[in-house]
Amino acid sequence: MSIRQLKKELNNPFSSFFFATYKKQMAGYLKLNFDNAQTENVLNNQAFEIERIYLLKEYQNKGLGTELFEAAIQIGKEKRYRMLWLGVWEKNRSALQFYQKKGLVTFGSHCFQLGSDPQTDFLMRYDIDS
Repeated sequence: MSIRQLKKELNNPFSSFFFATYKKQMAGYLKLNFDNAQTENVLNNQAFEIERIYLLKEYQNKGLGTELFEAAIQIGKEKRYRMLWLGVWEKNRSALQFYQKKGLVTFGSHCFQLGSDPQTDFLMRYDIDS
């Protein structure tokens, strides 16, 4: 990602970033998109998007992903959303297992281009009120 793109994302009033630390070290972050910042128009605009939950490898499996996911749910509740959604690469088995364990269900898919390689993301949703 370029500096220009990062600045654009950080300055979008409909996106929010949250950072995770572990023993005072930066471990990862969460990016949420609301309203027109969402990467897709899905679920009749009744949901918000988790665009990224990233953790550095050495901080995975320490509960930080769960903390970030739970923070996303709380933020969505505060903004009165009833659903969240995200896209996850079909071959990212650990992420798929994580999200399925959290109660997300697949509701569709989309294709995206990574260089010259077409990739498929599964679109998953979570009902906050459930």
